[in-house]
Amino acid sequence: MPRVASLCLPQLPIERLRRQERPRAQPDRATRIELPVDDDPGPCSVPRGGGWRPGARWARDGTPARELGRRTEAVGHPFRAMRPDEGGHGGATPTAKVPSPALPPLVLAAMVGQREVVTAACPSALALGLTPDMAVTHARALVPALDVRPADFAADLALLEQYAVHAVRHWTPTAAPSPPYGLWMDLTGTTHLFGGEERFCRKLLAFFRRLGFTARVAVADTPGAAHAIARFGGSDIAIVAPGGTAAALAPLPVDALRMEPAAVAACRRFGFERVADLMPMPRGPLARRLGLGAIERLDQALGRVREPIVPILVAEAPLVERRLLEPIGTPEAIGQVIEDLVGDMIPLLRERGLGVRALALRLDRVDGSEQQIVIGAARATRDAAHLVRLFRLRMEKIDPGLGIEIGRLVALRTEPLGATAVGGLLTDASAAADIAPLVDQIVGRVGERAVFRTSLVESDVPERAVRRVSPLAGVAGWPSWRRPARLLSRPEPLSNVMALLPDHPPRRFTWRGEVHEVVAGDGPERIYGEWWVRDGELSAVRDYYQVEDRSGGRFWVFRRGDAIDAQTGDRTWWIHGAFG
Repeated sequence: MPRVASLCLPQLPIERLRRQERPRAQPDRATRIELPVDDDPGPCSVPRGGGWRPGARWARDGTPARELGRRTEAVGHPFRAMRPDEGGHGGATPTAKVPSPALPPLVLAAMVGQREVVTAACPSALALGLTPDMAVTHARALVPALDVRPADFAADLALLEQYAVHAVRHWTPTAAPSPPYGLWMDLTGTTHLFGGEERFCRKLLAFFRRLGFTARVAVADTPGAAHAIARFGGSDIAIVAPGGTAAALAPLPVDALRMEPAAVAACRRFGFERVADLMPMPRGPLARRLGLGAIERLDQALGRVREPIVPILVAEAPLVERRLLEPIGTPEAIGQVIEDLVGDMIPLLRERGLGVRALALRLDRVDGSEQQIVIGAARATRDAAHLVRLFRLRMEKIDPGLGIEIGRLVALRTEPLGATAVGGLLTDASAAADIAPLVDQIVGRVGERAVFRTSLVESDVPERAVRRVSPLAGVAGWPSWRRPARLLSRPEPLSNVMALLPDHPPRRFTWRGEVHEVVAGDGPERIYGEWWVRDGELSAVRDYYQVEDRSGGRFWVFRRGDAIDAQTGDRTWWIHGAFG
């Protein structure tokens, strides 16, 4: 008989955020756990005037010896202190926990039509009467200090998929996300590997509790029954005996059957509060009142209609391997092995419709150690000659030692790569040159961080208006107003500045110990602070000037503040870049 487990993580969105915001600071000394310290350890075992060797007090006092790693006195059984979920019998002394600081009630919100509604609430918010589907304005009226954050359904689903992949790799070959916030796992023929269903459930809950998640699990004959019991059963672990699905579902509310909201409202209108109220009803009249979807959900939970679990597929990284008849160590032989491995990898990638972005070459030496070099491509590719060329640029990093006997090639990162259009080759139209191979070769020589492009960001503050992007990424156009080609990593202060306030450029300033006499200047260009980024920039002002000194140097300098209101800045002068 099939057996299905349903894992429920009711606080997944909230606890996912809490895990990302774990405090990194150490607890205060008042809350820190202090170990007992013996201020008077007794007489030293090595007297100042004696000849005893360290630790040999027993030789003088007749104290029994104690060897390292062995004890002569009786000790407790090591398995008695294990947690109950690991097979022990309890008995472990509970350790003191550092109390966590009080956090404000947290809810997640999303737009539903024209309304912003609560999608998830933390336990403290639920205790205050805040429930999902409540309007955020109503929730704020009830709890003024409420912490409201946007819901991220994509991140929640991605996390569930990661746990489903973990389940496939460690627990069962068939696992899939179960909305909302849960997993389905087909346990048919697998629980004996973990010591039975109950032990498996305890291990499963212990795993997620170590990760910081509240979890409940139920095991039943059908996915629908396991899903309903895990969420409405009222216990952390619920195991339904084979054949007892109907009796376990009977006391549950009709909401447990995953019916549409309209069908649930119809059930309440006709007086059906529990699943037991629906079981004896004739199917025809019930379908006319609740709809065929509600009847199908009931039959799926009872096992009358099959509900297959669509498992998540774990994509294995493309891997090719060659075992050599004799160890090799010359550059020519290693280069030939690389060509053979790449030649084996390309058909595998073409069969899966993939292109490689990161490729790792792993070479096993006869002494058991491993040599590895990794190459990357700016764009997904299956060009064998190009990949071999990139590996040859890094062959000097390989130390063959006494010889290499096994070579492996692993595609660490792949992307879908379909057919390439060749219409431009059949006509006279000139196609744009592909610079991706050139970028890859330059990166292979000088490093990945040395090759990049710059693009603009929507910001008025100069140091925030430019960012690094990939060499092949599209960039935004430069602004119409003039800017230095390169800015300083951070503005540097100027000293001995002489300027006529409030709007004239400086006439003289000293920078890095050198005095500059200004002969021409243009400005000011006023830039206001971004108050939505930092509260301190609410009134901040910068007045930028382009100035030229007697030697022909052109600089971009600014004054903090408008020289009238002290709240806008302290009137200090700074240099931010140079032209030319």
